[in-house]
Amino acid sequence: MSSASAGKMSLGQWAACGATGLLIAASLTVYAGYRDALGIDTEEINTDAWGDRPAQAEGIHNILLLGTDERAGEDASYNELHGIRPDVLVVVSIDVDKGGVTMINLPRDLVVELPDCEPRDEAPGVSAGTVDQINHAMTYGGMDCQGNTVETITDIHLDHMVMVDFAGFQEIVDSIGGVEMCVPEPIDDPKAHITLDAGVQTLDGAQALGLARSRDSTAQGSDLNRIENQQRMIGAILREVTSGDVLSSPTMLYDFMRSVTDSMVTDDGFNVDEMTELAISMREVDLSRITMVTVPVVDAPSDNNRVALDEGAARELFAAVAAGEVLPEEDGEGASETEESDVEPGDVSVRLLNNTGINGLAGQVEPILADEYGFDVTETGNPVERLPGATTVYHGPDRRAHAEELASVLAVAQVEEVPDLGEELELVMGQDWAGISGDGAGDAGGGDEGEADPLAGLGATSAAEDSVSCD
Repeated sequence: MSSASAGKMSLGQWAACGATGLLIAASLTVYAGYRDALGIDTEEINTDAWGDRPAQAEGIHNILLLGTDERAGEDASYNELHGIRPDVLVVVSIDVDKGGVTMINLPRDLVVELPDCEPRDEAPGVSAGTVDQINHAMTYGGMDCQGNTVETITDIHLDHMVMVDFAGFQEIVDSIGGVEMCVPEPIDDPKAHITLDAGVQTLDGAQALGLARSRDSTAQGSDLNRIENQQRMIGAILREVTSGDVLSSPTMLYDFMRSVTDSMVTDDGFNVDEMTELAISMREVDLSRITMVTVPVVDAPSDNNRVALDEGAARELFAAVAAGEVLPEEDGEGASETEESDVEPGDVSVRLLNNTGINGLAGQVEPILADEYGFDVTETGNPVERLPGATTVYHGPDRRAHAEELASVLAVAQVEEVPDLGEELELVMGQDWAGISGDGAGDAGGGDEGEADPLAGLGATSAAEDSVSCD
């Protein structure tokens, strides 16, 4: 990237470019004049050994962000006993077409079935089907096994991986002069080495690290509450970089980037040129379109101190992210008015599949769709390949408008693209089946106004503002 190109980018645009590393940092290493001065450590990742991988959605870049707590001093024995495990696991989904970022936090205490991972160096490997915490995958096979595990359980294609250690996080915060945070209640957590008064205050690196680590200061003392603090802190860093002097000062900028790259490890395929391309494509994203959410979970049946996926809600979220249908369309985007008006029910062929558990429901719905509305129902039955909990209209490439035409007559429905589906749609009636509305008011997830928001009810927040107030 040339100096001229860099000069055209505003502070906010450069802040947005950082969604790859610690959200604000990795792609900033390509800033003009610095791209050759800073190096990034890499680790070899063999995705060929991961087996059948999820399809890639066009225009979507998914990066697994890992935050490790490599302890020092009196806590160093923990590393020797347990190995280095990520305390923070975030799937960062970057939509370059819609101009937004969705970050999905996965609790480190999430109990999952691990995939098969071969031994690597001193790591022993693990057999497929082993039930363990998601972050223990790192112990079995390094970043390679951790990435394989996350991709396997989410069915989200991972393009790259970035790992940042917490000690480096402390230096990152100090390099930008601290971050302003609201602390609703006084905090005294010796385990996290943090004592704070209540109120709005600027935290230095040590205090920010303590807050990111602290469990005892949260309402329920849980990892889920700690994730909320970490999400708030990421937003605070983004706002500080956007509104401050970091990017206008060559000295501060260099210190900032050095603090990031010193603590960062990426997969060996994530090169500077690819970071540059991603940074350019995301230069105009707004902080309000950087969204953070924690995957829905329930208590693990085997251990109430651990969590498991809330399968229905989690699968809906993962599917929306994998298909690039998390962010709503901007005004003026999406299918054109001409395309929508050209699609009539008679142009839509659909297989009607019943996943509600109600016998004979597909046979009852078929004549309504076919005779009353004019859709071409080619088949009825039960689903085999796709079993969503929510009613979903699946469509192939170039059949989005057809899917939305069908979804518009349903009371509730999501719309999802399947790359190899072909011209025929597939309507799978899920547990939320609410019938046919007949007024064109159906919710088409990922479509235009009136769409179902896959993040609704999940407590999602944006980087544009703090979710906690000290007023």
